[in-house]
Amino acid sequence: MLDSLFKSGRLLLETSVPPETPAAAEPSAWLVNLLVVAFAVLAIAFLKRFLQVLPYMADSYLRVRGSAALEGSIRVSQDRNLVALVFTIPAVLLVYRYRLYDPSLIRDLDPNLRLCGVAVALMAYVLVRHIIYLWVRPHQRVDIFRQAHRVAYTYFIFLMLLVLITVGILVIAGVESTIVRYVLYAEIGLVFILLLYRSSQILSLSCNHLRTFLYLCALEILPAVLLVVSAVVL
Repeated sequence: MLDSLFKSGRLLLETSVPPETPAAAEPSAWLVNLLVVAFAVLAIAFLKRFLQVLPYMADSYLRVRGSAALEGSIRVSQDRNLVALVFTIPAVLLVYRYRLYDPSLIRDLDPNLRLCGVAVALMAYVLVRHIIYLWVRPHQRVDIFRQAHRVAYTYFIFLMLLVLITVGILVIAGVESTIVRYVLYAEIGLVFILLLYRSSQILSLSCNHLRTFLYLCALEILPAVLLVVSAVVL
């Protein structure tokens, strides 16, 4: 009788293994590894140039006329531009990783395409900023206007050093990604305010207060507003 009871019983629990919860979308490992290796190689290759240009950048951070000394040397200015270009690689990776720029247009794309979308957006920002610079630059005291335009490259390097150190510390401390994102937003905002202040000081060397404000709006504020609006609207 006991045998018949066990034979007629039916297992109600499923024997199949439930599917795994899909992991958060991440770009392919080979693409991330390629970018990381590229940055490491370029960082080593340009380390000497970075150390040579570092005193000029520090002077630019501390004094208004430090930018004139930096831009006055073609070699130093070119080295600064190359170092800033190298730092665009970790910038793209950090913006992607912590969704600092995450419009709905690219939010649901394939991870690799979204990574490319972030890179395109940042390149578009730089291009728009340069076009506005060529459009509004005056015919007199072009050197002052060029300094106000290019000082952003110097502050971009400062920003990247700051956020890389910050991310390293927060990741080691086990801080959540959401908190890291807000910290990065705060640092970006702080450095942008410092950039606006320094650019206004440079422009004031040859412009009155009204022209300084108008040039500052065109050179820095308008491209930044366009970037933020694209993140919200697109």
